[in-house]
Order: sequence, then structure tokens, then C-alpha cells
Amino acid sequence: MSQYTAAPFADRSAVLLDFDGTIADTGTFIMRCAREALIECGYPREAEGDLHSLIGPPLCNGFADLCHQSLEEGIRITEVYRRIFDGDMSPDYYPVFPGMRELIAALHEQGRRVAVATSRLETTACQMIDSLNLPPFDAVVGRLEPGRDTKAESIRDAMAQLGATIDDSVMVGDRFHDVRGAHEQGIPCIGIYTGAADEGEHERAGADFAAHDVAELAWALGVEL
Repeated sequence: MSQYTAAPFADRSAVLLDFDGTIADTGTFIMRCAREALIECGYPREAEGDLHSLIGPPLCNGFADLCHQSLEEGIRITEVYRRIFDGDMSPDYYPVFPGMRELIAALHEQGRRVAVATSRLETTACQMIDSLNLPPFDAVVGRLEPGRDTKAESIRDAMAQLGATIDDSVMVGDRFHDVRGAHEQGIPCIGIYTGAADEGEHERAGADFAAHDVAELAWALGVEL
């Protein structure tokens, strides 16, 4: 943050937020459900690998990479995972990060548009957001099967729903997929280290700013909490 003398994204009137690892701390719940799904699908604990790698990318790809299997097998595991996740979904398992409610409310008070752009299934994302009693979003855009598969597509469609352009938009996310998706759409991305990213991940991905907590994110957006 020291390289900046003023908030670099205070002029961006459309703020797009990732959900998992950015708005809500879903990591522990995701990994527990993933572990149960892998066991049910016949994978021993030794084959679980780094479950943190599942937080961020589309799950079918994440499971396929984690288990060194085909995409078809990743899809099979994902179906089991979703049944477990949906059956046990409770806001107690995915608390909002400290300061995030206040940040969203402050952005609205400034007259800025705020959307969620996530790789999570859109129906599930809406259910989870509704259960958290967050300040209202101007749009919630997630994965559709079929029809919307990548993070870049979620960002594109969120911008369209907001009526936003590349000149007034900024993305905020906790994984390198968020950075890549934003840059594919021609907008800057703030990487935040509240989720599963390893130290240096955002810098390596080319994030336009790296925030270590919600306070630094608020500063970059020109918001006082």
C-alpha cells in the first residue's frame, strides 16, 4: 500500500466482489464437504492433497486436478460434494469477514454500484447471500450450467447487469482466478488475502493492488470504515 499516496480505485463507481474467501469465510466448510465427498467417492485420505486448492476455481476442475483425474471424474465428485454442501448449508459455517458488511454499506452510501461475481453456482450463491442478511447487492452473478462457465464470464455479465464499463469497474477477489478473469474483461483487480491465496499469489498473478485485510481494501476503494 505504501507505493500509493492516494486511494487508487476511489473513482471506480462499479465494484464487483467475489464471494468465497472475499465476502464470506467459506474455506473450512468447503474443505469439510470436499473431504466427505472424496471419501464417499472412494478416495483415501492420503489422496486428498491440498484441499485449499479447491477454494476459488470451478469445483469440477479443482477436483479433477486434485485427484489427477479426468474432468468427467471431477464432475462426478462435484455432484456428490454439492449434495453434501446443500444438505448442511448454514450461515454458521460461512461467516462474513469482519468489516465487509460495513464496507458494502459504505459503498452504497457513496452512490456506488456493488455486485457479486462468483464462480459458485448462482442459485447457491443467492441462497447463501440471502442467509447472511448482507446489505443489498445491485446484481449477483454466478456460474450457470450450461451457459456461464468461467470467472471472466461472471464478471462480464455482472458488469452488463450494472450497466458498467471497463473505465468505471474494479474487481475484488481472493484468488488468482479473479485477477485473470478481471484482466480478461479489461478491468483492474484488487487481490485480497482473506481467503485461500498463498502469500505472493496476487502479485504473481498481476493484481493491480494487494490488500491484506478489509481495512486495506477499503482504503484502496476510497472508503472510510
